[in-house]
Amino acid sequence: MGVSERNLAIINSIKQSDLSSYKALRDLLDMAKVIADEEGDNDIAYALKLSDFVKRKVPTLPVSVGMNDLYWDALKFEAPHRFESFLLYMERKRRPEKRFYQPRRKTLHIVAEDLQDLEDGKLDFYGLSMPPRVGKSTICIFFLAWVIGKRPASHNAMSGHSGILADRFYTDVLKLTTSEEYTFSEIFPQIKFPKTSSDKNELRYDEVESFATLTCRGIDGTWTGAVDISADGYLYVDDMVRDRTESLSPKRLENRYQDYLNVLVDRKNDGSRELMVGTRWNVLDPLGRVETENKDNPRYRFRKIPALNENDESNFEYEYGKGFSTQYYRDMREKLDRNEWMAKYQQKPFIREGLLFPVDELNYYNGVLPDGDYLSAAACDVAWGGNDSLSMPFGYSFGSRVDGPIYIPDWIFNKGDKYKTKPLVTAKIIQNKSSMVRVEADNGGDEYAESVEVMLKEQGYKTNITWTKASNQMSKIAKIIQYAPDVKRRCRFLSPELQSEEYKQAMEELTSFTQIGKNLHDDAPDGLVQLIQFISGELYAKCEAVNRPF
Repeated sequence: MGVSERNLAIINSIKQSDLSSYKALRDLLDMAKVIADEEGDNDIAYALKLSDFVKRKVPTLPVSVGMNDLYWDALKFEAPHRFESFLLYMERKRRPEKRFYQPRRKTLHIVAEDLQDLEDGKLDFYGLSMPPRVGKSTICIFFLAWVIGKRPASHNAMSGHSGILADRFYTDVLKLTTSEEYTFSEIFPQIKFPKTSSDKNELRYDEVESFATLTCRGIDGTWTGAVDISADGYLYVDDMVRDRTESLSPKRLENRYQDYLNVLVDRKNDGSRELMVGTRWNVLDPLGRVETENKDNPRYRFRKIPALNENDESNFEYEYGKGFSTQYYRDMREKLDRNEWMAKYQQKPFIREGLLFPVDELNYYNGVLPDGDYLSAAACDVAWGGNDSLSMPFGYSFGSRVDGPIYIPDWIFNKGDKYKTKPLVTAKIIQNKSSMVRVEADNGGDEYAESVEVMLKEQGYKTNITWTKASNQMSKIAKIIQYAPDVKRRCRFLSPELQSEEYKQAMEELTSFTQIGKNLHDDAPDGLVQLIQFISGELYAKCEAVNRPF
């Protein structure tokens, strides 16, 4: 059903008036409420556009009590329909420094938008990974409270690694929906005080339903026959892995995953949606398993927000002194085991089993090259999309080219297109005074090399640049495994504090590469293997048996 002609005429009249006045904006918001009430659900989207206009217009106008009240009224109107408006209006009575969402909005806004998409039916599953104590669980508790207000007759369930965790969620949801500190009763005045069962951690907001609106229970609790997740409800799973010790046991992780499937997922009805939150300890944890199995499914979304961003600055330095500063995270990085730091804080889970290039088995140097003659060379593995990186390590070979040390002072590791990487490759070759450069010629690498050669000549720099196709005598993973001992024995990498951002990214990919399981990318180790082969003079040709010509 469309907006009625009468209401449309009123809207146009309001829009043509002075929208810097309180009265015009109030009339527009009142009209949004009329449309929502009279026109039905089909036009709620239009009504929300009007309220959103009012909400955004108010802060640009002179401050007054009336304007401030109008802003809150717009939020209240939107709160049953817009999750972020619910978050903001729920804490209207709280002092700004005591609020949860507003001081964290800069970072958590994207999470609120993701959860809106989940509720709007754009997603079936949402996985969220962030560092400890930054608000990931709390925003999800608010989300459950919102769902309860919208659909008190739905059946929802929350679970985690322990009953203690479930107790906390039960208490928090009860507080959000009943405490006068929050405005839940204003947003959803039809919702009655819940019938509680603290021994079972059940909350019932609809007396007719046989199952609870929300059940909070550890994965080791009773689920079969006691918990139901309705077609319009949610399964919320938070922190399935108990701790670091559990994350190091493949067997325990497999048991956790099977418990998740057979105990929790088993309670879902057709149409139930899912929200999973947790610290990404290991690629084999339940969240990692779900992501691997659904990486190409557009209805599954996985949001990862690291402690430090690409500029090495905190993503969680919130207002009013909340959150964690850049220096806090940098200090934490220095104290923790690298794998633990990357997993727990940077959302890059690790697997210790089968690592080919562990950090503590590699050789490093302080940036000062030894005296003596050397050969400067580079190997370029060109990327052609698919989120791969152009990997080009630069090596200085001392002593024997066959088994002597190779120092790696520079490394291009870039996801940019050829128009970005060609000038960068050209500049780095000149900067490192590379006398030999080899480019892998597969999929147009020969054209790439010829183009770089032309650019070098234009700069007046001469080097021996060649290109060759990758050998088809063995798979790439087999080749990397074969040369892993040479990488660990011969290569000398820059000390971490001296590495550029791209160099660090290459090292992260290198040190997380495993010979068991699945690697998302192999650009870093493959580039190093090509460099070692190039410096060592190892060339491969395909041989075929033929009849003797004489």
